[in-house]
Amino acid sequence: MKVGEELAPLEIAVTRTLIVAGAIASRDYQDVHHDAELAREKGSPDIFMNILTTNGLVGRYVTDRFGPSAVLRKVAIRLGVPNYPGDTMVLSGTVTAIGDDGTAEVSVVGTNGLGRHVTGTVTIGVSERAA
Repeated sequence: MKVGEELAPLEIAVTRTLIVAGAIASRDYQDVHHDAELAREKGSPDIFMNILTTNGLVGRYVTDRFGPSAVLRKVAIRLGVPNYPGDTMVLSGTVTAIGDDGTAEVSVVGTNGLGRHVTGTVTIGVSERAA
């Protein structure tokens, strides 16, 4: 691993099940994440993914790429366009820093058919002592 190294992209199908399951798992019962009719009444064309689900998917993307000894230290993301059912989110990342303390920083972007859904930075522990 070195600064500038690009992580292989990950395609995630954005399904109704993923959106609703992520909202339930994170105890986010806002109707815009599970009720299409109420989401439309509030101006959205459909239900959409919550930030906690996106956060989890970003963390999974990075830790899966660095292996079983990788430990999340910090996930800092910002949402852009929504993730609606029927779309695909593609996560990509680039290693931006490697610390002497066994950490690595990865810049992550997630795009879908509307544009950038998420941007952010993930810091992970990658040394043996991080396991």
